[in-house]
Amino acid sequence: MKHIARHKIFIGLLTLIVLIGSLVTSASAAKRRNVLFLFTDDQRADTVSALGNPLIKTPNLDELANSGFIFRNAYCFGANSGAVCFPSRNMLLSGRAYFRFKGMAEATKPNFPKSMNDAGYVTYHHGKAGNTAKVIHKQFNVSKYLADNKERTSGYPGKTIVSEAIDFLKEEDKTNDDRPFFLYLAFSTPHDPRVAAKKYLDLYDRDKIPLPVNYLPLHPFDNGDMAIRDERLAKWPRTKEEVRKHLHDYYAVITGLDEQIGRLLNTLKQLDEFDETIIVFSSDHGLAIGSHGLMGKQSLYEHSMKAPLFVSGPGIPKGESDALVYLYDIFPTVCELNGIDVPNGLDGQSLAGIIGGKQKSVRETLFTSYKQFMRSVRDDRWKLIRYPHINRSQLFDLESDPHELKDLAGSASGKQHMQRLMAEMSAWQKNVGDTQPLTSENPQDETFTPPKLGSQKKKPRRKKKAK
Repeated sequence: MKHIARHKIFIGLLTLIVLIGSLVTSASAAKRRNVLFLFTDDQRADTVSALGNPLIKTPNLDELANSGFIFRNAYCFGANSGAVCFPSRNMLLSGRAYFRFKGMAEATKPNFPKSMNDAGYVTYHHGKAGNTAKVIHKQFNVSKYLADNKERTSGYPGKTIVSEAIDFLKEEDKTNDDRPFFLYLAFSTPHDPRVAAKKYLDLYDRDKIPLPVNYLPLHPFDNGDMAIRDERLAKWPRTKEEVRKHLHDYYAVITGLDEQIGRLLNTLKQLDEFDETIIVFSSDHGLAIGSHGLMGKQSLYEHSMKAPLFVSGPGIPKGESDALVYLYDIFPTVCELNGIDVPNGLDGQSLAGIIGGKQKSVRETLFTSYKQFMRSVRDDRWKLIRYPHINRSQLFDLESDPHELKDLAGSASGKQHMQRLMAEMSAWQKNVGDTQPLTSENPQDETFTPPKLGSQKKKPRRKKKAK
């Protein structure tokens, strides 16, 4: 009898342990919030009202930014292609710098949707059809593509993606699926062609739109890709009227997209999911639109490599940081915020500690790269851009000159910073596997002659610098 009693006690204890383990597992799963990742195309870091632009109208994005945590120095790592969005998205979803893979990131290695799938999320992607990491997109439970041009010229940017996301959320709500969702909505705007309905255009007076602080009619030298597709969107020299026209369309499209995002946020509230959803907003990179005499994103200036980034939702405190971060940090950050193991081998660093106030930064310097033409590195104040094809450098004091107007590369005061940052740039190259020489034995002539009117499809010829 005593043997039977002991056996019953043992069984009872074992059952209790299993029950406690089950409760702990359930509690852990309950902490995992829904994730809504809103990712735009070609949106500068200064085109959200809450981030410091008093002209642009983005009330729904403002709601998220004002209640969440803002990263003021979020960067695209760079690109090995003129279509900067392609490597940017590959890096975003793989958590790795583009030097780590050839062409597209491998789906066999750690990636964003796989980590979320493994953690028990229902995963959903809808985005632009061109320049996408389709091998990784296949990892999503649901993955769909836009007809890019049709969407961009509809007058209602983002409407298709938002409407279908709303349908998905409502259907998930009906099925009583208790799994959290991960929605990655990769909008195709405000990339050109930029077409906004009249009601959005009418919100802005084109003639009163201020030009960028660093507006120039022409870039002062040949940066290597001066006549690429994006640069052909406006004639040379860039007139004030032409730049204002582009900005007018750009702002109107962003406002139209903001309205669609508002529809999605309202749906989350109606379904009682808003307070259970971590929302991340960012873009693949920035855009020049007249800054430094450029129109596109094929440069390493702040306006082209920086993007907006903020996180809001349950457990996210209101605040901001000047930490130097990459867009590919978003993947490990979302994992850590939801108690998901961060895969090994990522270049991305989780920003959860910064959001939670436990650390100030995850890196002391930040490196960017564009094809064979440009490399840059910056610390908390100074930034160096190197152009190997013409053996030219630029040095900016971002503290006193955030718009990169005053090049200090040739100054006596800048010499020590030049040497220090060149050494740091070389160290970064070694770390990420970048073999591009920083000095050319046969530099090209840095003079840029714009294509003549009517012949803008032909690239200008470059002359080698005389020895």
